[in-house]
Amino acid sequence: MKNVLILSGSPRLNGNSDLLCNEFMRGVQEAGHEVEKIRVATKKIGYCRACYFCRDHEGQCAVRDDMAEILEKMLKADVIVLASPVYFYSVDAQLKTVIDRTVARWLEFHNKEFYYIMSAAENTDTVMDTTLACLRGLADCLDGSVERGVIYGKGVYEKGEIKDHPAMQQAYEMGKSI
Repeated sequence: MKNVLILSGSPRLNGNSDLLCNEFMRGVQEAGHEVEKIRVATKKIGYCRACYFCRDHEGQCAVRDDMAEILEKMLKADVIVLASPVYFYSVDAQLKTVIDRTVARWLEFHNKEFYYIMSAAENTDTVMDTTLACLRGLADCLDGSVERGVIYGKGVYEKGEIKDHPAMQQAYEMGKSI
């Protein structure tokens, strides 16, 4: 059994990327794995100040907020799912803050499996390139990380519009395949 952590960067409850996370989670549950979804927007997470307090205090951050708990869960997870709507061709601020704050303990991450979920209003071939590169940037810095899959929810803007999109079935199947 694997421990799966989904970090939903969607600021909207049941927004398009958040709904994709739910389908991925449903598949993971049906496959018999342990899974938790954290809606990042509901947590208090301050920005990294580049003070490097963490370097001299065994990974403890000078900013006291919900990130310490999230980092613990990320470290315990076998699989990490990063999900974000596309904002100006990149990842949204909520999830980017989590990524940046991972610096406090990034050297402790080993052999994680990563999945990426994205949604965007545009339906072009390149709309998610920069967002995906940003998400991959975290894994590229973590020892032994492996990318296992990407879900592209393109051409959806209004909340819930993803419900009839093929990406919903893809998210479910990808979660079930873990």
